[in-house]
Amino acid sequence: MTDIAGLMRQAQEMQAKLAAAQQDLADHDVEGRAGGDMVTVTLNGKGEARAVHIDPALMGDSGDAAEVLEDLLVAAINDARRKVDELAKEQMAKVAGPLAAMMPKGLGPLG
Repeated sequence: MTDIAGLMRQAQEMQAKLAAAQQDLADHDVEGRAGGDMVTVTLNGKGEARAVHIDPALMGDSGDAAEVLEDLLVAAINDARRKVDELAKEQMAKVAGPLAAMMPKGLGPLG
């Protein structure tokens, strides 16, 4: 028979490790870039935008500047978000270890 107390202890240890990994992830900043680095967006590990930098050269006399700027912002935010997702997968895979393969699809660190 399986040692229930041992399983419970392992589950609590894993829960504590997951909480620590989530906090560590939240403490990371990830930068997304677009337009040859003319637009930079920084997100934290929770996917929240922290900063946006726009190269002043983008705000020239062209009437199309605003539309181009909007498209570049979307691209930069999406780039940063993808990097946050990759970082989260890496961090969770470290914590879950061999148990990652046993987690139901969509719940494990590998998606």
